[in-house]
Amino acid sequence: MDTIGGLLGSPRARGAFLLKSVFNPPWGLRVEDRAPLSLVTVLHGSAWVLREGGEPARLAAGDVAVLRGPEPYTLADDPATPPGITVGPGQRCGTTEGEDLTEAMSLGVRTWGQPHRTGSTVMLSGTYQAPGEVGRRLLDGLPALLLRPASAARTPLIGMLAAEVDKEEIGQEVVLDRLLDLLLIDVLRSWLAEPGTGAPPWFRAQGDPVVGQALRLLHERPGRPWTVASLASAVGVSRAALARRFTELVGEPPMSYLTGWRLTLAAELLRDPELSIAGVARRVGYSGPFALSTAFKRERGVSPREFRRGERPGESAETCSDERTVVLGGPSRA
Repeated sequence: MDTIGGLLGSPRARGAFLLKSVFNPPWGLRVEDRAPLSLVTVLHGSAWVLREGGEPARLAAGDVAVLRGPEPYTLADDPATPPGITVGPGQRCGTTEGEDLTEAMSLGVRTWGQPHRTGSTVMLSGTYQAPGEVGRRLLDGLPALLLRPASAARTPLIGMLAAEVDKEEIGQEVVLDRLLDLLLIDVLRSWLAEPGTGAPPWFRAQGDPVVGQALRLLHERPGRPWTVASLASAVGVSRAALARRFTELVGEPPMSYLTGWRLTLAAELLRDPELSIAGVARRVGYSGPFALSTAFKRERGVSPREFRRGERPGESAETCSDERTVVLGGPSRA
């Protein structure tokens, strides 16, 4: 697996919050849910995204915004419109005065807001609930707000996601999760391929003849008992030279990078119920399940067994809806 393919393979939503929301101007909502990553696209009308310390950004129909948490942000019909709705931790939704809006603004299956009329803004929103669903290295490399205009999109994924979000069919949650993953990967791939966009260090390091080769070896053979010395020997440089160059270009030492990559792979393998935790540990270079569990829990906040059961660090049972809630603006019924 190539380095970029491996990192872009990490978005794996697990019961992501998805919502189609409808608002009539003037409207504004403040999102303080501390989700690690959210996507917002406008299906009809327009919206503004406002982040503290940043310039307001306008979203037109077909534009996609990727918002990295846990910092809050505001969506509104105009930058001057104050938010009247707040989405808090645990997806608790209500007015700024504390009035619960769970039932009052429900419009049906995964749809929330106000009755549609001329001039309404219709948005499609989705969120990843835990950093491990995206990958810490990928998250750390993203800007706080990444915008992709409709002119650069030209993808059927938005239309497919919009069509599926209204359905109540067998396996619907899995379909929505995978479509959300594909849309995120599509946005990230176009961002990385565009020069001058501020791509993260690990992407720029691919072109280095020494570090690029070292990265490929770590990705292709994560189960090997690598040391800085053995990796340096494999790419034909001294240990000191590799450590210095790798850290300079990637932003962390080789063995730290390898640990993160091994745990990313472990998370993927743990989704296969046929593989034992011991088997996963061996595949990614750990001596046994205890060693994997120690590293995994330190990085992800849950043990491999808990992760396999779908548990998330700090998971709360209190949400906007009795069944399922969504990232932007309120509840949905799954």
